Amino acid sequence: EEALRWLLQAQDEFNDAERFYLALFHFQQAAEKALKAYLYLYVADRQVFFTHSVDELPEMAQEIDTDFASLTQTKKLDQYYIPTRYPNGLPGGVPSRFYTDPKEAEEAMELARDLLELITRKITGEDTQKRS
Repeated sequence: EEALRWLLQAQDEFNDAERFYLALFHFQQAAEKALKAYLYLYVADRQVFFTHSVDELPEMAQEIDTDFASLTQTKKLDQYYIPTRYPNGLPGGVPSRFYTDPKEAEEAMELARDLLELITRKITGEDTQKRS
């Protein structure tokens, strides 16, 4: 139940991304929440959920399932957690004017999509590979 709530939120945020600065933030959020959805199934210590790092969360997931080792590039999404929302998180810039590169948004979307697809398969049982 809790895992499905987090997965639904992750999927909705992935789909809500329209503007580049918002898209980048939403891709980070979708990845973070999808990872937390997966971890809710396997981790008893809820303290891990205080992190927002898409670099740290896959490491935790990898301890459960080695398939997460293939997602090392998702850590790039961490750079979109604060600077895409707050002008003081982006010295000398305004996020809505700074993040305008469609290629950057496309790369972030692919990273989040790969992670969401893996976690969706794991949570819904569509993935039949053996856990390590």
